[in-house]
Amino acid sequence: MPIISELVPLSMGQTQRLLKSLERWPRKQLGQNFLVDKNIVFKSLQWAQLLPGESVIEIGPGLGSLTRALLGAHCHVFAIEYDKILYEFLKNELGHVSHFHLIEGDAVERPLAGFEGKGEFFKIVANLPYNISTPWLNAVLERPQLPFSMTLMLQREAAARFLAQPGSKQGAAISIFLRAAYVCRGTFPVERTSFWPMPAVDSILVHFERLATPKLFCVEAKSLIRKIFTQRRKQIKGLIKLFLPRLSERIMELLLRHNLDPSLRPEQIPFHFWYNFDDLLRTSEQ
Repeated sequence: MPIISELVPLSMGQTQRLLKSLERWPRKQLGQNFLVDKNIVFKSLQWAQLLPGESVIEIGPGLGSLTRALLGAHCHVFAIEYDKILYEFLKNELGHVSHFHLIEGDAVERPLAGFEGKGEFFKIVANLPYNISTPWLNAVLERPQLPFSMTLMLQREAAARFLAQPGSKQGAAISIFLRAAYVCRGTFPVERTSFWPMPAVDSILVHFERLATPKLFCVEAKSLIRKIFTQRRKQIKGLIKLFLPRLSERIMELLLRHNLDPSLRPEQIPFHFWYNFDDLLRTSEQ
Protein backbone atom coordinates (compact mmCIF):
# COMPACT_ATOMS: atom_id res chain seq x y z
CA MET A 1 0.00 0.00 0.00
CA PRO A 2 1.31 3.48 -0.84
CA ILE A 3 1.87 5.90 1.99
CA ILE A 4 0.84 9.54 1.71
CA SER A 5 4.29 10.79 0.68
CA GLU A 6 4.24 8.33 -2.23
CA LEU A 7 0.89 9.45 -3.58
CA VAL A 8 2.18 11.04 -6.78
CA PRO A 9 0.60 11.25 -10.26
CA LEU A 10 1.04 8.33 -12.64
CA SER A 11 3.33 8.48 -15.66
CA MET A 12 2.29 7.25 -19.10
CA GLY A 13 4.21 4.01 -18.59
CA GLN A 14 2.58 3.37 -15.23
CA THR A 15 -0.85 4.12 -16.70
CA GLN A 16 -0.34 1.71 -19.57
CA ARG A 17 0.97 -1.06 -17.32
CA LEU A 18 -1.92 -0.69 -14.87
CA LEU A 19 -4.51 -0.81 -17.62
CA LYS A 20 -2.85 -3.86 -19.13
CA SER A 21 -2.85 -5.60 -15.76
CA LEU A 22 -6.56 -4.84 -15.44
CA GLU A 23 -7.20 -6.00 -19.00
CA ARG A 24 -8.99 -2.70 -19.51
CA TRP A 25 -8.58 -0.70 -22.74
CA PRO A 26 -9.71 2.95 -22.49
CA ARG A 27 -13.39 3.21 -23.41
CA LYS A 28 -14.16 6.00 -25.84
CA GLN A 29 -17.86 6.02 -24.96
CA LEU A 30 -16.91 6.91 -21.37
CA GLY A 31 -14.48 9.63 -22.44
CA GLN A 32 -11.53 7.77 -20.91
CA ASN A 33 -8.38 9.68 -21.76
CA PHE A 34 -6.03 9.38 -18.80
CA LEU A 35 -3.99 12.41 -17.74
CA VAL A 36 -0.30 11.45 -17.72
CA ASP A 37 1.36 14.87 -17.39
CA LYS A 38 2.20 15.46 -13.74
CA ASN A 39 2.87 19.16 -14.41
CA ILE A 40 -0.79 19.65 -15.35
CA VAL A 41 -1.85 17.75 -12.23
CA PHE A 42 0.23 20.03 -10.03
CA LYS A 43 -1.00 23.14 -11.86
CA SER A 44 -4.56 22.08 -11.05
CA LEU A 45 -3.66 21.84 -7.38
CA GLN A 46 -1.85 25.17 -7.49
CA TRP A 47 -4.85 26.95 -8.98
CA ALA A 48 -7.23 25.31 -6.50
CA GLN A 49 -5.06 26.60 -3.60
CA LEU A 50 -5.84 23.54 -1.54
CA LEU A 51 -5.21 23.49 2.18
CA PRO A 52 -4.85 20.38 4.39
CA GLY A 53 -8.23 19.23 5.63
CA GLU A 54 -10.27 20.84 2.85
CA SER A 55 -12.94 18.81 1.08
CA VAL A 56 -12.42 18.26 -2.65
CA ILE A 57 -14.67 16.55 -5.17
CA GLU A 58 -13.23 14.60 -8.09
CA ILE A 59 -15.24 13.28 -11.02
CA GLY A 60 -14.13 10.16 -12.88
CA PRO A 61 -10.85 9.50 -11.05
CA GLY A 62 -9.96 6.60 -13.38
CA LEU A 63 -6.66 5.12 -12.21
CA GLY A 64 -6.29 7.83 -9.58
CA SER A 65 -3.46 9.95 -10.96
CA LEU A 66 -5.05 13.24 -9.86
CA THR A 67 -6.54 11.49 -6.83
CA ARG A 68 -3.09 10.61 -5.52
CA ALA A 69 -1.99 14.24 -5.69
CA LEU A 70 -5.17 15.43 -3.93
CA LEU A 71 -4.68 12.87 -1.17
CA GLY A 72 -1.02 13.79 -0.95
CA ALA A 73 -2.15 17.37 -0.25
CA HIS A 74 -4.01 15.94 2.78
CA CYS A 75 -7.44 16.85 1.45
CA HIS A 76 -10.63 14.91 2.07
CA VAL A 77 -11.35 13.58 -1.42
CA PHE A 78 -14.87 12.62 -2.49
CA ALA A 79 -14.76 10.80 -5.83
CA ILE A 80 -17.25 9.05 -8.06
CA GLU A 81 -16.28 6.50 -10.72
CA TYR A 82 -18.66 5.05 -13.30
CA ASP A 83 -16.41 2.25 -14.59
CA LYS A 84 -16.85 -0.73 -12.26
CA ILE A 85 -13.38 -2.18 -12.96
CA LEU A 86 -11.66 1.14 -12.22
CA TYR A 87 -13.84 1.63 -9.15
CA GLU A 88 -12.73 -1.75 -7.77
CA PHE A 89 -9.11 -0.94 -8.61
CA LEU A 90 -9.22 2.38 -6.75
CA LYS A 91 -11.00 0.85 -3.78
CA ASN A 92 -8.25 -1.77 -3.48
CA GLU A 93 -5.41 0.64 -4.22
CA LEU A 94 -6.42 3.68 -2.15
CA GLY A 95 -9.31 2.52 0.01
CA HIS A 96 -7.07 2.33 3.08
CA VAL A 97 -6.53 6.11 3.03
CA SER A 98 -8.86 7.46 5.71
CA HIS A 99 -9.59 10.74 3.90
CA PHE A 100 -10.55 9.08 0.61
CA HIS A 101 -14.30 8.62 0.02
CA LEU A 102 -15.10 6.71 -3.16
CA ILE A 103 -18.48 5.78 -4.59
CA GLU A 104 -19.50 4.00 -7.76
CA GLY A 105 -22.12 5.65 -9.93
CA ASP A 106 -23.20 8.26 -12.47
CA ALA A 107 -21.74 11.72 -11.82
CA VAL A 108 -24.64 13.45 -13.54
CA GLU A 109 -26.99 11.86 -11.02
CA ARG A 110 -24.61 12.46 -8.09
CA PRO A 111 -22.61 15.53 -9.17
CA LEU A 112 -21.07 16.05 -5.73
CA ALA A 113 -19.84 12.47 -5.42
CA GLY A 114 -21.60 11.73 -2.16
CA PHE A 115 -20.51 14.94 -0.45
CA GLU A 116 -24.10 16.14 0.03
CA GLY A 117 -24.94 17.16 3.56
CA LYS A 118 -21.34 17.07 4.81
CA GLY A 119 -20.73 20.81 4.97
CA GLU A 120 -20.86 23.93 2.86
CA PHE A 121 -17.24 24.70 1.98
CA PHE A 122 -15.76 22.49 -0.69
CA LYS A 123 -13.93 22.65 -3.99
CA ILE A 124 -14.00 20.64 -7.19
CA VAL A 125 -10.84 19.57 -9.01
CA ALA A 126 -11.51 17.22 -11.89
CA ASN A 127 -10.27 15.92 -15.20
CA LEU A 128 -13.83 15.66 -16.48
CA PRO A 129 -14.97 12.92 -18.85
CA TYR A 130 -15.73 15.13 -21.83
CA ASN A 131 -18.98 13.37 -22.72
CA ILE A 132 -20.67 14.53 -19.48
CA SER A 133 -19.19 18.00 -18.91
CA THR A 134 -22.32 20.04 -19.75
CA PRO A 135 -24.98 17.86 -18.05
CA TRP A 136 -22.70 17.43 -15.03
CA LEU A 137 -22.13 21.20 -14.70
CA ASN A 138 -25.86 21.83 -15.06
CA ALA A 139 -26.42 19.35 -12.24
CA VAL A 140 -23.85 21.11 -10.02
CA LEU A 141 -25.49 24.50 -10.62
CA GLU A 142 -28.86 23.10 -9.56
CA ARG A 143 -27.60 22.12 -6.12
CA PRO A 144 -28.18 24.38 -3.10
CA GLN A 145 -24.52 23.83 -2.17
CA LEU A 146 -22.14 25.47 -4.65
CA PRO A 147 -18.41 24.74 -4.61
CA PHE A 148 -16.14 27.58 -3.59
CA SER A 149 -14.08 26.94 -6.72
CA MET A 150 -13.92 24.57 -9.67
CA THR A 151 -10.68 23.66 -11.43
CA LEU A 152 -11.72 21.65 -14.47
CA MET A 153 -10.07 19.96 -17.41
CA LEU A 154 -12.43 20.54 -20.32
CA GLN A 155 -12.67 19.94 -24.02
CA ARG A 156 -11.86 23.28 -25.66
CA GLU A 157 -15.26 23.35 -27.38
CA ALA A 158 -17.08 22.91 -24.07
CA ALA A 159 -14.93 25.58 -22.42
CA ALA A 160 -15.78 28.02 -25.23
CA ARG A 161 -19.47 27.36 -24.58
CA PHE A 162 -19.11 27.79 -20.80
CA LEU A 163 -17.15 31.04 -21.17
CA ALA A 164 -19.09 32.53 -24.09
CA GLN A 165 -20.00 36.22 -23.90
CA PRO A 166 -23.21 37.75 -25.31
CA GLY A 167 -22.93 38.02 -29.08
CA SER A 168 -20.79 34.92 -29.39
CA LYS A 169 -21.99 32.05 -31.56
CA GLN A 170 -20.90 29.70 -28.76
CA GLY A 171 -23.40 31.27 -26.35
CA ALA A 172 -25.72 28.81 -24.64
CA ALA A 173 -27.98 28.50 -21.63
CA ILE A 174 -25.11 27.05 -19.59
CA SER A 175 -23.08 30.21 -20.29
CA ILE A 176 -25.76 32.26 -18.52
CA PHE A 177 -26.19 29.96 -15.53
CA LEU A 178 -22.44 29.66 -14.96
CA ARG A 179 -21.75 33.39 -15.30
CA ALA A 180 -24.44 34.12 -12.71
CA ALA A 181 -22.55 32.20 -10.04
CA TYR A 182 -18.86 32.09 -11.05
CA VAL A 183 -16.05 34.12 -12.52
CA CYS A 184 -13.27 32.56 -14.57
CA ARG A 185 -9.87 33.27 -13.00
CA GLY A 186 -7.64 31.49 -15.50
CA THR A 187 -7.36 29.23 -18.53
CA PHE A 188 -4.43 27.10 -19.64
CA PRO A 189 -4.21 25.16 -22.93
CA VAL A 190 -3.21 21.52 -22.47
CA GLU A 191 -1.33 19.53 -25.10
CA ARG A 192 -2.99 16.39 -26.45
CA THR A 193 0.17 14.51 -25.51
CA SER A 194 -0.72 15.12 -21.85
CA PHE A 195 -3.24 12.28 -22.14
CA TRP A 196 -3.16 8.61 -22.98
CA PRO A 197 -4.58 7.63 -25.30
CA MET A 198 -4.15 10.98 -27.03
CA PRO A 199 -7.58 12.55 -27.63
CA ALA A 200 -8.72 13.82 -31.01
CA VAL A 201 -9.80 17.14 -29.48
CA ASP A 202 -8.00 20.02 -27.80
CA SER A 203 -8.22 20.47 -24.05
CA ILE A 204 -8.00 23.38 -21.67
CA LEU A 205 -7.68 23.75 -17.90
CA VAL A 206 -10.11 26.33 -16.49
CA HIS A 207 -10.35 27.73 -12.97
CA PHE A 208 -13.63 29.21 -11.69
CA GLU A 209 -14.27 30.98 -8.39
CA ARG A 210 -17.69 31.47 -6.86
CA LEU A 211 -19.05 35.01 -6.75
CA ALA A 212 -19.60 36.62 -3.36
CA THR A 213 -23.35 36.56 -4.07
CA PRO A 214 -23.99 33.81 -6.60
CA LYS A 215 -27.34 33.74 -8.38
CA LEU A 216 -29.26 30.52 -8.86
CA PHE A 217 -32.05 30.55 -11.43
CA CYS A 218 -35.48 29.20 -10.58
CA VAL A 219 -36.58 25.95 -12.22
CA GLU A 220 -39.02 27.65 -14.61
CA ALA A 221 -36.46 30.22 -15.77
CA LYS A 222 -33.83 27.56 -16.43
CA SER A 223 -36.29 25.44 -18.38
CA LEU A 224 -37.45 28.39 -20.50
CA ILE A 225 -33.95 29.68 -21.20
CA ARG A 226 -32.91 26.21 -22.36
CA LYS A 227 -35.94 26.05 -24.67
CA ILE A 228 -35.19 29.51 -26.03
CA PHE A 229 -31.62 28.53 -26.89
CA THR A 230 -32.83 25.49 -28.83
CA GLN A 231 -34.35 28.04 -31.25
CA ARG A 232 -31.34 30.33 -31.32
CA ARG A 233 -31.85 31.51 -34.90
CA LYS A 234 -35.25 33.01 -34.07
CA GLN A 235 -35.90 36.46 -32.64
CA ILE A 236 -36.42 36.83 -28.91
CA LYS A 237 -39.89 38.42 -29.31
CA GLY A 238 -41.20 35.40 -31.20
CA LEU A 239 -39.66 32.96 -28.76
CA ILE A 240 -41.21 34.70 -25.76
CA LYS A 241 -44.66 34.56 -27.39
CA LEU A 242 -44.09 30.90 -28.23
CA PHE A 243 -42.81 29.68 -24.86
CA LEU A 244 -44.27 32.18 -22.38
CA PRO A 245 -47.39 33.85 -23.83
CA ARG A 246 -48.89 34.67 -20.42
CA LEU A 247 -45.99 37.01 -19.61
CA SER A 248 -45.06 38.18 -23.11
CA GLU A 249 -46.15 41.80 -22.56
CA ARG A 250 -44.20 42.13 -19.32
CA ILE A 251 -41.10 40.60 -20.90
CA MET A 252 -41.38 42.98 -23.88
CA GLU A 253 -41.46 45.82 -21.35
CA LEU A 254 -38.36 44.35 -19.69
CA LEU A 255 -36.54 44.29 -23.03
CA LEU A 256 -37.40 47.96 -23.59
CA ARG A 257 -36.19 48.91 -20.11
CA HIS A 258 -32.86 47.32 -21.01
CA ASN A 259 -32.83 49.16 -24.36
CA LEU A 260 -32.84 45.81 -26.17
CA ASP A 261 -34.29 45.31 -29.63
CA PRO A 262 -36.99 42.57 -29.58
CA SER A 263 -35.58 41.31 -32.88
CA LEU A 264 -32.33 40.19 -31.21
CA ARG A 265 -31.49 36.50 -31.13
CA PRO A 266 -30.96 34.66 -27.81
CA GLU A 267 -27.14 34.69 -27.85
CA GLN A 268 -27.18 38.47 -28.41
CA ILE A 269 -29.04 39.16 -25.17
CA PRO A 270 -26.77 40.39 -22.31
CA PHE A 271 -26.50 38.44 -19.09
CA HIS A 272 -28.19 41.05 -16.90
CA PHE A 273 -31.44 40.72 -18.88
CA TRP A 274 -31.62 37.02 -18.11
CA TYR A 275 -31.07 37.72 -14.40
CA ASN A 276 -34.04 40.12 -14.43
CA PHE A 277 -35.99 37.61 -16.51
CA ASP A 278 -35.56 35.13 -13.67
CA ASP A 279 -36.67 37.76 -11.12
CA LEU A 280 -39.77 38.48 -13.18
CA LEU A 281 -40.74 34.80 -13.27
CA ARG A 282 -40.25 34.48 -9.53
CA THR A 283 -42.53 37.44 -8.76
CA SER A 284 -45.17 36.25 -11.25
CA GLU A 285 -45.49 33.01 -9.27
CA GLN A 286 -46.27 34.79 -6.01
